[in-house]
Amino acid sequence: MSVEFLNLRHLRAFMEVADAHGISAAAHKVHLSQPAVTQAISGLEARLGTKLLDRRTEGMFPTKAGGALLARVRRMFGHLAHGAALAVRIGRREGKPVPDFHLRVTAAQLRALIAIRDAGNFSLAARTLGISQPSIHRAGRDLEKLSGMELFSAGRRGIELTPQAEAFARSVKLAEAELNQGLDDLTRLAGRDSTRITVGSMPLSRTRILPEAIDALLAGSAGVQIRTIDAPYAELLRGLRYGDIDVLIGALRDPVPVDDVVQEPLFEDRLSVVAGPNHPLAERRNIGISDTLAYPWIAPPKETPGGSYLFRTLQIGDMQETPVRIVSSSMVLVRGLLARGDYLTILSPHQAEVEIAHGDMVQLDMDLPDSRRPIGLTTRTGWVPTATQARFLDLIRAAATRRESPPSTQIE
Repeated sequence: MSVEFLNLRHLRAFMEVADAHGISAAAHKVHLSQPAVTQAISGLEARLGTKLLDRRTEGMFPTKAGGALLARVRRMFGHLAHGAALAVRIGRREGKPVPDFHLRVTAAQLRALIAIRDAGNFSLAARTLGISQPSIHRAGRDLEKLSGMELFSAGRRGIELTPQAEAFARSVKLAEAELNQGLDDLTRLAGRDSTRITVGSMPLSRTRILPEAIDALLAGSAGVQIRTIDAPYAELLRGLRYGDIDVLIGALRDPVPVDDVVQEPLFEDRLSVVAGPNHPLAERRNIGISDTLAYPWIAPPKETPGGSYLFRTLQIGDMQETPVRIVSSSMVLVRGLLARGDYLTILSPHQAEVEIAHGDMVQLDMDLPDSRRPIGLTTRTGWVPTATQARFLDLIRAAATRRESPPSTQIE
């Protein structure tokens, strides 16, 4: 997915004018003439359709819209500065990188960097951006020259980013996310909220909490759009850390997997062993793990909370004759198999509450000690949500608070 940036020099000119309250000092900092700075501000205002700066006797000051954008632009350049500094530290091992090179990069160079990273091929990257292959080659090589570092290398899967380039690329993605938040702020202030929110959803959240929160948000926000991504946790976490995802909702990890995300517990959930309504064990009481070994198991992947409990705590995979016949996290597949045979699986009753309510699944009377786990939100450290994003998080919290106990899963 290609990144989109407004003209970086124009954004920096806007930031410097707002800080200096005048064009003269700002022009010196961004190495532009005063007329060029004036033109840059006018161009930004025309493109965004709103006034960003007010001229007063004592100088130039941000309007309400300008103040909202300014906060995001500061954070955007902060991400680029952090990524450039990290890239320079890594790049010192092999050459002489240029400090603060991020102040001179162009939007075209940043787009090229991310497109090459995602495509692993100059030709495909050029096609993604709708430009010629020589153009993307030139943008990439110009960025290497500007930074004083090697950014691309040939790998087994095509063109790969060097470690220093990958560090900077992540900051570019975060900077893009920050700028997009600023643009969403502007549309909301103009009375036409078009915020886009991307949620990484894990299984438990999809049944009730997320649908309830999404419906409540969209009921009062006609232009808002929610995108949900269902994927393995590692993939969702990467998307969050690179700015492609705004928030994760689902089972929290202990310990926190990386130091640049924060977890917010909402409630505790427990695991249960679940079967079809006609399973031979459905009416049994006080079932032990040994009672289940004669039946085929559908195990969640080991890296999921349910899979971890099944394989590490119950050690079902280490048994001489393991009953695990299928490994899958697909609820559709699980539902289909439980309807067709004497299969067993482990999951949260809340995750299957619709199936339980319809009588398609039952919870076995089997104690699973130490299977409780916190469910909550995961966001980037230091992330500042827009007003609409913050409202959505509040709606998720409210839906989690109203969460009822799942229906009884046992046959009386």
